[in-house]
Amino acid sequence: MHSPYLRRRITNALAMLLSTLATLVGLAFLAWILWETLRQGISALDLKLFTKITAYGEDGGLANAMVGSLIINFVGIAIATPIGVLAGTWLAEYANRTKLGESIRFLNDILLSAPSIVMGLFVYTIVVLPSTALTHGSTTFSGFAGGVALALIALPVIVRTTDEMLRLVPATLREAALSLGVPQWKLTVQVLIRAARSGIVTGVLLALARISGETAPLLFTAFGNNFMAVNPMEKMSSLPQIIYQYANDPGESMHALAWAGAFVITMFVLLLSLASRLILSRTRASHD
Repeated sequence: MHSPYLRRRITNALAMLLSTLATLVGLAFLAWILWETLRQGISALDLKLFTKITAYGEDGGLANAMVGSLIINFVGIAIATPIGVLAGTWLAEYANRTKLGESIRFLNDILLSAPSIVMGLFVYTIVVLPSTALTHGSTTFSGFAGGVALALIALPVIVRTTDEMLRLVPATLREAALSLGVPQWKLTVQVLIRAARSGIVTGVLLALARISGETAPLLFTAFGNNFMAVNPMEKMSSLPQIIYQYANDPGESMHALAWAGAFVITMFVLLLSLASRLILSRTRASHD
């Protein structure tokens, strides 16, 4: 008589055991990655790393690459966020349960898994090459072009997150606002987006973490710069590009700088992920 109940308890215990083991394996790999990047790059983790520009030998740092990464990532997320939020809002509120909306969601999911190097080549074709023709053959790689490439990578993440967060808002909230005569646009802007804003912010942070370590698109767009550049219309260095360049260098000091840059990016992405989880958990706790 108790056999089905016992079977369910055994199945539940086995599932919990496997889930715990999977979590421990994931945490072990994360700890291993952090330790390995720290061990390999600890010789270059000093003040020079954050104050000096890239130069061959032990006297160089990654200041220009860090500044370039911040600028390029800011340009990318500044382009992707408003477009992604508006597109996700349209999908959730105006194209929900329509064939057009489902088709766009399907295409957005395809874009989520598109290789980043394809985005870089696309932006190289539509931004870098036309501007090169306008300048009579002078190559116009720029931080802005790199930001556009990263925006194309971040865009589907923000669209998907915004769409999902808005569809999770209870239907009773919509019905209550509409019953009071609130227009649809005001309902969307002042009620629904406010209710889902923490989830949307989480999606933006995850998109920023997603693009922070991209290298391939920047090789075709921002190109790189061994000097400090703050104008996004100039060639601009970035941490992923410098890591790629120094990892292929035969010098040991260059390898240490590459590992140190990898550690900085890893910690940056980890902090962004933790911040997004914290925002989401606080929102759930306040709703409960």
